[in-house]
This record gives sequence, C-alpha cells and structure tokens, in this order.
Amino acid sequence: MSDKGNLGGSGKSSSYTPYTVTGSGTNSQGNSYDTRSQPSGNAYHYSNNDGSYYYSNGNNSTYHNNGQGGSTYTAPNGNVYKK
Repeated sequence: MSDKGNLGGSGKSSSYTPYTVTGSGTNSQGNSYDTRSQPSGNAYHYSNNDGSYYYSNGNNSTYHNNGQGGSTYTAPNGNVYKK
C-alpha cells in the first residue's frame, strides 16, 4: 500500500515525502508503529497512547511531537529545531 506521510521539518502537512508501509504492529506498551520504505531509505513511525508520535526518516532526519504541543525536528545535518 502506498501512502504519503507528514515528514516536513516544520511539522506542517504541506510538506510530504512519498513512502510505502512495509510492516506495522503494536508493541508491548500498546503503542502503534510501522516501518516504511522511502526513496531516501528505510524509515519508521511510532504513535503512542499518550498522543505523542515520532518519525525517523530515510534521510536521517527525525521528528518528535510530545502530544502536548511541543515538537523537535532534527535535520539530516544534525541541526535541531524545537517548538
């Protein structure tokens, strides 16, 4: 199944990178996750019961939303941006 994910640095839905979900499940804490294949490499996404979520992208960037209005984006070059 092909889909598009919100993987932009600003966390806004206007920035999309195509990906294909390659696996999914629920971990022992009851949190959902999926593994993804992107043009830039393998990626994964966690969605936690507390409303937080995390993306690790194929280009070595990450995005974490703490579920309480705060977020952190780490760019491929290592620069960190917090909201």
